[in-house]
Amino acid sequence: MSGALPAQLEELVADFTAVPQEDKLELLLDFSRSLPALPDRLGEHPEELEQVVECQSPLFLTVEWEEGAVPGPGAPVRLFFSAPAEAPTTRGFASILHEGLDGLPAQQVLDVPDDLPERFGLTQLVSPLRMRGMSAMLARIKRRVRELQDA
Repeated sequence: MSGALPAQLEELVADFTAVPQEDKLELLLDFSRSLPALPDRLGEHPEELEQVVECQSPLFLTVEWEEGAVPGPGAPVRLFFSAPAEAPTTRGFASILHEGLDGLPAQQVLDVPDDLPERFGLTQLVSPLRMRGMSAMLARIKRRVRELQDA
């Protein structure tokens, strides 16, 4: 697998690859429980979130510059996700991306390899449709970071 990962993502991939195949879904479920809630300002304005329609369950996200950051490739980005509690796979993927990407400089987010979802070893356990959802989340995050940089 080519493409180096930022340290926090590398650690998450290592956590998943270290777990026996039969325990990977339980680890994903653990992540689903740790997805941070939206800040009140976004919860009151759902129109500021973008739906990732490729996900089987309703998933919404937004990407912002960290408060006070000077926009640019080195500026930290903040990620916010909304997914229903009854969608643990989708929430788990969102939580992994949040933990692995939130707070990283914009350029590091853009440099994350597109094959990231496959690196977690879940392709044998999760349907291809759901895996495409995680890939779509990553693609949407990168697109929003590029839009922020161009604004």
